Amino acid sequence: MDALKLIAEDSAKKELPVFEIGDTIRINVNIREGERERIQVFEGTVIARKGSGISETFTVRRVSYGVGVERVFPIHSPNVKGIEIIRKGRVRRAKLYYLRDRVGKAAKVKEQIR
Repeated sequence: MDALKLIAEDSAKKELPVFEIGDTIRINVNIREGERERIQVFEGTVIARKGSGISETFTVRRVSYGVGVERVFPIHSPNVKGIEIIRKGRVRRAKLYYLRDRVGKAAKVKEQIR
Protein backbone atom coordinates (compact mmCIF):
# COMPACT_ATOMS: atom_id res chain seq x y z
CA MET A 1 0.00 0.00 0.00
CA ASP A 2 2.92 2.35 0.58
CA ALA A 3 3.90 2.12 -3.09
CA LEU A 4 0.39 3.14 -4.12
CA LYS A 5 0.50 6.10 -1.75
CA LEU A 6 3.81 7.22 -3.26
CA ILE A 7 2.41 6.98 -6.78
CA ALA A 8 -0.71 8.89 -5.71
CA GLU A 9 1.35 11.69 -4.16
CA ASP A 10 3.63 11.89 -7.20
CA SER A 11 0.72 12.02 -9.65
CA ALA A 12 -1.09 14.65 -7.57
CA LYS A 13 1.72 17.07 -8.42
CA LYS A 14 1.09 16.58 -12.14
CA GLU A 15 -0.95 19.44 -13.60
CA LEU A 16 -3.88 18.17 -15.67
CA PRO A 17 -6.51 20.27 -17.43
CA VAL A 18 -10.12 19.84 -16.37
CA PHE A 19 -12.02 18.04 -19.12
CA GLU A 20 -15.53 16.64 -19.18
CA ILE A 21 -17.49 14.04 -21.11
CA GLY A 22 -18.07 15.19 -24.70
CA ASP A 23 -14.93 17.32 -24.93
CA THR A 24 -12.59 16.84 -27.86
CA ILE A 25 -9.07 16.43 -26.52
CA ARG A 26 -5.57 15.75 -27.83
CA ILE A 27 -3.47 13.32 -25.79
CA ASN A 28 0.31 12.99 -26.14
CA VAL A 29 1.19 9.38 -25.37
CA ASN A 30 4.69 7.96 -24.92
CA ILE A 31 5.15 4.87 -27.15
CA ARG A 32 8.06 2.48 -26.61
CA GLU A 33 9.25 0.49 -29.62
CA GLY A 34 12.13 -1.65 -28.44
CA GLU A 35 14.89 0.75 -27.40
CA ARG A 36 13.29 3.84 -28.92
CA GLU A 37 10.62 6.09 -27.46
CA ARG A 38 8.39 8.52 -29.31
CA ILE A 39 5.36 10.70 -28.66
CA GLN A 40 2.15 9.73 -30.45
CA VAL A 41 -0.83 12.09 -30.61
CA PHE A 42 -4.33 10.68 -30.18
CA GLU A 43 -7.21 13.10 -30.72
CA GLY A 44 -10.86 12.28 -30.15
CA THR A 45 -14.01 12.73 -28.09
CA VAL A 46 -14.14 11.72 -24.43
CA ILE A 47 -17.00 9.23 -24.15
CA ALA A 48 -16.48 7.94 -20.60
CA ARG A 49 -14.68 8.50 -17.30
CA LYS A 50 -14.42 5.72 -14.72
CA GLY A 51 -12.98 5.30 -11.27
CA SER A 52 -11.57 7.84 -8.87
CA GLY A 53 -8.27 8.79 -7.35
CA ILE A 54 -5.16 7.11 -8.66
CA SER A 55 -7.07 4.51 -10.70
CA GLU A 56 -9.23 6.94 -12.71
CA THR A 57 -9.44 6.27 -16.45
CA PHE A 58 -11.07 7.92 -19.44
CA THR A 59 -12.08 6.57 -22.84
CA VAL A 60 -11.45 8.53 -26.03
CA ARG A 61 -13.07 7.70 -29.36
CA ARG A 62 -12.22 8.79 -32.88
CA VAL A 63 -12.99 7.59 -36.38
CA SER A 64 -9.86 6.79 -38.36
CA TYR A 65 -10.22 5.85 -42.05
CA GLY A 66 -13.87 4.93 -41.50
CA VAL A 67 -13.16 2.68 -38.52
CA GLY A 68 -14.02 3.67 -34.96
CA VAL A 69 -11.04 3.53 -32.61
CA GLU A 70 -11.36 3.74 -28.82
CA ARG A 71 -8.53 3.90 -26.33
CA VAL A 72 -8.69 3.85 -22.55
CA PHE A 73 -6.09 5.99 -20.78
CA PRO A 74 -5.29 6.09 -17.06
CA ILE A 75 -5.24 9.77 -16.09
CA HIS A 76 -2.20 9.39 -13.83
CA SER A 77 -0.18 7.17 -16.16
CA PRO A 78 3.44 8.22 -16.73
CA ASN A 79 2.93 7.38 -20.42
CA VAL A 80 0.37 10.19 -20.77
CA LYS A 81 2.67 13.14 -21.33
CA GLY A 82 0.05 15.81 -21.87
CA ILE A 83 -3.63 16.51 -22.43
CA GLU A 84 -4.85 19.47 -24.47
CA ILE A 85 -8.51 20.48 -24.77
CA ILE A 86 -9.49 21.26 -28.37
CA ARG A 87 -13.16 22.10 -27.83
CA LYS A 88 -15.84 21.76 -25.18
CA GLY A 89 -18.85 19.58 -25.90
CA ARG A 90 -22.43 20.02 -24.75
CA VAL A 91 -23.91 16.68 -23.67
CA ARG A 92 -26.63 15.46 -21.33
CA ARG A 93 -25.25 12.02 -20.51
CA ALA A 94 -22.48 10.68 -18.29
CA LYS A 95 -21.46 8.05 -20.86
CA LEU A 96 -21.62 8.59 -24.63
CA TYR A 97 -21.63 4.95 -25.71
CA TYR A 98 -24.50 5.71 -28.11
CA LEU A 99 -21.96 7.39 -30.42
CA ARG A 100 -20.70 3.92 -31.36
CA ASP A 101 -23.87 3.25 -33.34
CA ARG A 102 -23.90 6.58 -35.17
CA VAL A 103 -22.25 7.35 -38.50
CA GLY A 104 -21.12 10.61 -40.08
CA LYS A 105 -22.51 13.90 -38.78
CA ALA A 106 -24.86 12.10 -36.39
CA ALA A 107 -21.78 11.00 -34.40
CA LYS A 108 -20.76 14.60 -33.69
CA VAL A 109 -21.15 16.30 -30.33
CA LYS A 110 -22.46 19.86 -30.31
CA GLU A 111 -20.04 22.52 -29.17
CA GLN A 112 -20.70 24.36 -25.94
CA ILE A 113 -21.04 28.09 -26.46
CA ARG A 114 -19.52 30.08 -23.62
